[in-house]
Amino acid sequence: MKTLGTGIGWRPEIAEDIARLPGVDWVEVVAENICPGHLPDALQRLRDRGTTVIPHGVSLGLGGADRPDLGRLVALAERAEALDAPLVSEHIAFVRSGGPLTGTPRVEAGHLLPVPRTRDALDVLCENVRIAQDMLPVPLALENIAAFWSWPGEEFTEGRFLTELVERTGVRLLVDVANLHTNHVNRGEDPRAALAELPLEALAYVHVAGGFERDGLWHDSHAHPVTRPVLDVLAELCARVTPPGILLERDDHFPEAGELAAELDAIRAASREAQRV
Repeated sequence: MKTLGTGIGWRPEIAEDIARLPGVDWVEVVAENICPGHLPDALQRLRDRGTTVIPHGVSLGLGGADRPDLGRLVALAERAEALDAPLVSEHIAFVRSGGPLTGTPRVEAGHLLPVPRTRDALDVLCENVRIAQDMLPVPLALENIAAFWSWPGEEFTEGRFLTELVERTGVRLLVDVANLHTNHVNRGEDPRAALAELPLEALAYVHVAGGFERDGLWHDSHAHPVTRPVLDVLAELCARVTPPGILLERDDHFPEAGELAAELDAIRAASREAQRV
């Protein structure tokens, strides 16, 4: 796995700022928001100067009961090839219900929903991941997601669930430290315990994002500054392994370029300090 460095999620609203930010080594784009052969000019200019671009999918729903949609897989593969990406990423989630297996109308959730950490759900997820891997021209990395609740009757911790997924499929991991913090607040799960169980040798890269707490729940908004507790989880991860890449996500309420640069600096500082320990 190539070293990516420090990156930021590419969004049209901050495209010009990203082009001028110092020390941005790579960017990640929402795969469904771009069209091969018709890339936005600002994104094409980044590619022309050698910036790595990784497509990040949000619609495969690999944790759902249905097999992955072949059209969506072909589209993701086309984007990986068009961007000359070293890998693609998606989520450990389901995003729709119904369909041929249930005999009910298909319903899109419009949100990333948590997969039950059960043996049956893991079997389905592993099979769907293998299908995706066979269709994609580059390695696949999967992201842990944030959730407001835990399913009843779960049989695995998050760490053990992801470890078995990696062992059975060889998939890489995209570890979102903000989501680990979210699940700490919302589900009482210890981020350190999760990191201790994760197969960090499979780490592809790391997401960092901001959020806020309201009425005892943490909202992974991607629209607020990165908080100290999230940076602390990042530091804990970096004390265990040197991530190939770390990426800042921001999807709304975009700040000025100076604030984005300061957040990137804070991420770099947390990483460096942890690795000195």
